[in-house]
Amino acid sequence: MALTNAYASLIQLKSAIGIADGIDDPMLEMAIESASRQIDSYTERYFYNAGTATKIFAPIDNWVCPTEDFITLSQVQTSEDGESWDTTWSADDWQPEPLNGRAGGLVTSFTQIRAVDSYLFPYRNGEATVRLTGTWGWSAVPIAITQATIILASRIFKRLDSPLGIISNDLGSMRVGFRLDPDVQHLIDPYRKIATA
Repeated sequence: MALTNAYASLIQLKSAIGIADGIDDPMLEMAIESASRQIDSYTERYFYNAGTATKIFAPIDNWVCPTEDFITLSQVQTSEDGESWDTTWSADDWQPEPLNGRAGGLVTSFTQIRAVDSYLFPYRNGEATVRLTGTWGWSAVPIAITQATIILASRIFKRLDSPLGIISNDLGSMRVGFRLDPDVQHLIDPYRKIATA
């Protein structure tokens, strides 16, 4: 199987757990895919380039419009009446944020746009009045996300050795837990979306 939007490569995982042959490649790839999607779910975002698309968003006021993660925007349009996209903004009318693509000391994608000068977003109590065309996601997978994927994928792969949740060795038997690995959590927590009410 070919990896799709995975945050680590098969070579990286095999190197980390010391596997040289290709016998387990399908199961290792499945573990990488599963780990990548679990990280998506936990952080509530994805770290791959999802390509170009047009999406609609609701501004939180007249100046700020939260978005999904984006790399670049090619078009910003707004709707005064909520029915037609009657205004197309120029690149000087808005700015992407966080500024310089950094937040909390980390390189990040852009997560909102701000109206500048005398421009304002039409605010209609949560109605989607902003339409954006751009490239969505992240331009590169952060190294911490790759490391977390390798740790999590290796755990998922090794979990096959304990089909009933019990693993045994020379030291005895113990139950394998199902919670998120603390090292994985530590690596990906800075990238987790913060929900605001």
